[in-house]
Amino acid sequence: MNASEVSRSNKIRVQLLVFDGFEEMDAIGLYEPLRLAGLNVDLVSVREQDVVTAAYGLRMIPQGPIKLDNKPSLLCVPGGGWLRRAPQGAWTEAEKGDVLPVLREFHKAGVTLAAVCTGVLLLGRAGCLQNRNATTNHQAVDELRAMGARVTDARVVDDGDIVTAAGITSSLDLGLWLIERFCGVEKALAVSRQLEFERRGSVWRKQAS
Repeated sequence: MNASEVSRSNKIRVQLLVFDGFEEMDAIGLYEPLRLAGLNVDLVSVREQDVVTAAYGLRMIPQGPIKLDNKPSLLCVPGGGWLRRAPQGAWTEAEKGDVLPVLREFHKAGVTLAAVCTGVLLLGRAGCLQNRNATTNHQAVDELRAMGARVTDARVVDDGDIVTAAGITSSLDLGLWLIERFCGVEKALAVSRQLEFERRGSVWRKQAS
């Protein structure tokens, strides 16, 4: 990483929101490339808890609960459990409701929100996607549309301060796109080679007005 890349990455604070029942690949597919790009990624929980357990048993230790007075530049939101209405996961967090005003406040405070798979529906339930371009897991498209989003046929949809990605493995594509956007195309290509992963599908990006 050259001096300009180091300077740019040091200005970007990233938080990854985790909650009981989150989908492992949604989170790790974002965490790994962002860390390889030299970005500091803090794990934050919805509420105060020592350990968060993912959908298939992976246990993570968050740095602490999500707080507006510690807001990052970029907040990443995974999905998990929504389609089957699991007792733990994104659907349950939406039903509990306490994370929804936090997402709204982060967005109003200028934090860029990035979500993958059914994590996108958490943004929708928070009211952040009204008349915004977005994508999600193909099985949740109708729900996304009902939340007021303009469903866009792309692997990754960058609508400025909200970036969304399709189903589970698109977390890697989202991670690499975020690296390209915040750290430059060369860094994204370097991380792609390091991961031995070639990006799939298209990226839709909002055109500057």
